[in-house]
Amino acid sequence: MAIIDVIKDDITRLDVDAIVNAANSRLAGGGGVDGAIHRAAGPELPVACRDIGGCPTGEAVITAGFLLPAKHIIHTVGPVYRGGHRNEPELLANCYRNSMLLAAQNNVSTIAFPNISTGIYGYPKEEAARIAISEVKKFMDENTTPQRVIFVCFDDENYQIYSSVLS
Repeated sequence: MAIIDVIKDDITRLDVDAIVNAANSRLAGGGGVDGAIHRAAGPELPVACRDIGGCPTGEAVITAGFLLPAKHIIHTVGPVYRGGHRNEPELLANCYRNSMLLAAQNNVSTIAFPNISTGIYGYPKEEAARIAISEVKKFMDENTTPQRVIFVCFDDENYQIYSSVLS
């Protein structure tokens, strides 16, 4: 039975099969959740990311979790929000769809997502939450893996939004 949860926590501390990183296209680490994941995963993560070479917006790639409790990190590059008229909704939906697909291909039964593109990339939080939850539900309706998806919110505002949209 598929389960979708919303929690307020630090994604780097979760003991799940995979966490999703809201990465930049160079997979170079940065601010926000990306920087936190890179710091917590340790020095092997940048090497693995360099070997991959990059990731286009809307796509996803996978690495080991290294020093994290999570076994894997799925890196996806969300769109920078520029008013919503440059395929931002489709690109954001692709982030969730492609991350779920990679999870299924790697037998990930539990996956945790941050609030992709809602920080420095400026995506409106409620619209992003609707896209995220819709794409995850659609994928879970059509696939048996992952069995549990957790939306991890770092702050109260996102927690309230995701909880509201999910219910």
